[in-house]
Amino acid sequence: MNAASDMPTIVLVHGAFADSSSWNGVIAHLKRRGYPVIAVANPLRGVQKDAAYVRSVVDTISGPVVMAAHSYGGSVITEAADGAPNVKALVYIASISPEVGESVFDLIAKYPGSQLGTSIKMLPIPVDGGGTAMEQYIDQDKYPAVFAADVDPDTAALMAVTQRPPTDEAQQESVTKTAWKTIPSWTLVTTQDLGVPPDLQRFMADRAGSTTVEIDASHAVAVSQPGPVADLIDTAARAAAR
Repeated sequence: MNAASDMPTIVLVHGAFADSSSWNGVIAHLKRRGYPVIAVANPLRGVQKDAAYVRSVVDTISGPVVMAAHSYGGSVITEAADGAPNVKALVYIASISPEVGESVFDLIAKYPGSQLGTSIKMLPIPVDGGGTAMEQYIDQDKYPAVFAADVDPDTAALMAVTQRPPTDEAQQESVTKTAWKTIPSWTLVTTQDLGVPPDLQRFMADRAGSTTVEIDASHAVAVSQPGPVADLIDTAARAAAR
């Protein structure tokens, strides 16, 4: 893939319980500003598998890249961007930014406030080679309040139906690389988040030396307030280009 201009390509990585369409509003803002954008379909099968897939996409892009991730997607870009010479900035949106050896499961347990644990249903799925794994869904009735409290109710109900489930492995597998140690990062903290607690977001951002902005929003901030999300990505892209 080749960038359509001298501007960096923005690679968007969704998290668990959502899909690439959750970035639609953000994409519209970025495209109006002239950015080439790719919203990757994150497989949600495990950090290593997902990171390898996302990295394979990044490696096809000519020119600089800014990677932005939501929620679990932050684990994926933390792993995938490490050592990628064209990735110039990382943007964590209501996201996880782990250290080596940490998983989403580990980090969510660090601070109170997440309601995901009491909202998730587990369903078995077949896996290659035989046997089963478990997929996680947020109960559709609980999804709007827990995941998307400031999203239009009709839209939140549709998101609940179309959510993409992660496997247990995705939530429990640790990262082995930490791209934020070598690539500048920006973080959008969502202060009304019932998925990734705001205090956890602040802890991770401070640890990463991330430039941080706070916003009064739910976990689904890319849907409810795409403008500020696009603004932060634009800020990161401009800073990285200096």
